[in-house]
Amino acid sequence: MDTSLLIPAPADTLPSPAMTPAAADPDAGAIRMPLYRKLAEHYQGAIQDGTLVAGDRMPSVRDLMRQHQVSLSTALQTLRHMEEGGWLEARPRSGYFVRQPRRSAIRPVQEPKSLMAIDPAQYAGIHEKVSKYIAQRQKGAPRIDLSGMTCAPELYAVDTLKQAAMRALRDRPELLTSAMPHNGNQVFRQVVARRALNAGMRIDADEVVVTHGCIEALNLALRAVAGPGDTIAVESPTYFGLLQALENLGMRALEIPTSPHTGISVEALELAVRTYGNIKAVVVVPNLQNPLGCIMPEANKDKLVRLCEELRLPLIEDDAYTELADGNVAPSTLKSRDRSGNVIYCVSLNKVLAPGMRLGWMNGGRWHERVMMLKFTHTRANEEWTQITAADFMASPGYDRHLRRLRGLLKEQRERMAESIAAYFPEGTRLTVPNGGVGMWVELPQQVCSQRLFEQALAEGVGVSPGAIFSNSNRYGHFLRICCGHPFTRELDQALRQLGRIGHSLAA
Repeated sequence: MDTSLLIPAPADTLPSPAMTPAAADPDAGAIRMPLYRKLAEHYQGAIQDGTLVAGDRMPSVRDLMRQHQVSLSTALQTLRHMEEGGWLEARPRSGYFVRQPRRSAIRPVQEPKSLMAIDPAQYAGIHEKVSKYIAQRQKGAPRIDLSGMTCAPELYAVDTLKQAAMRALRDRPELLTSAMPHNGNQVFRQVVARRALNAGMRIDADEVVVTHGCIEALNLALRAVAGPGDTIAVESPTYFGLLQALENLGMRALEIPTSPHTGISVEALELAVRTYGNIKAVVVVPNLQNPLGCIMPEANKDKLVRLCEELRLPLIEDDAYTELADGNVAPSTLKSRDRSGNVIYCVSLNKVLAPGMRLGWMNGGRWHERVMMLKFTHTRANEEWTQITAADFMASPGYDRHLRRLRGLLKEQRERMAESIAAYFPEGTRLTVPNGGVGMWVELPQQVCSQRLFEQALAEGVGVSPGAIFSNSNRYGHFLRICCGHPFTRELDQALRQLGRIGHSLAA
């Protein structure tokens, strides 16, 4: 018997999912999980690790009540919650049985046709395409927006952050009327440097540059190592904001084939650098790549860092999602392997802490002084209030509890959305569920144009991101990026059903 679930019957009155953030435990920075969901996760874990397999009979309601000392209501809620999530099926007069997941029949996203093929003439400009997409999305104002890459507001530590912000103003009433430190708040820089140290990176607090999210950090990094007309190697597909930034800076993007399972092809990168000789830097997202969601194997990370060091090729690491990876041990960064300052490390706190803060930071490696001056000339210093608020929370045990809770919720949301996609999308759809993060990359049948699907779905109030905006080439026209950052509800399930219906019509 699992004694971790032996909770007295009165605990059945734990807060419900509808409880407001203000009612949450301030120290936990999160809403407490209902008992039936805790019990459901216990059995879902047993299914995932193979202890329970398809066709096995679940304990009956009475067995659950006796084994875990819970009420009839909690036992029923547990079974119904697992049935709604696609983990169980109810058989008349027989009970609940573990079902074969619908998504077990859906194949993973295909590898690129070649991890070595590179087209040096592929640059065609992304600005107009992306601008049209953004304008359409903003004008459409979808009621269910699955196009972004942040979580729903209620999944963040709303009450804890509010209290930290109020403390900051109470302790320093002149905060909003004082000049800002040119390099950011010292306490914030110390906090992020300490967390980086725990992740294997040796970064001095004085070498931390506070930025307006990761996109400013990437802009500063690119300007530090390259200029107009230069070529930058990027993953393919890659975040459309990076393609926009390169175009705005007058730089050219050379797309390197990238596996949806292992990340950028180091061999193709080396071939490109040695063949063309004009590549000034490479930008990669090694952990939970956007939009693919893949995590580079450790050996590939070693090879990439060594190669860039050997070629004296600046390596710009975009780290926005690492702390959202499944499990309690985060995947390693490229920066943790850097011994010469060749890695420029760019971090976003938008996805893990609070999107509304637009807070990030970077370490410029051997270009630190240049990055500092570029930051000063480009945007001056960030305001301090959000930095002090963030430092207060990030230095507390509550921050790691928040991250553990957020990772657990996102994992459940990804699994349930994958089930719905497998059930509703047209035959031939492929999907690889990532081991963390807030997005999924969906490959539709070849004949389905994701731009048309995006437009039709937007007209019905559902927002998604079509694959074409993640590349200067035309090879992702039948892909979608879908956000998993929202709690799985009947309304969300209905939105996925709508997307599936539109996909079926376009595939016909």
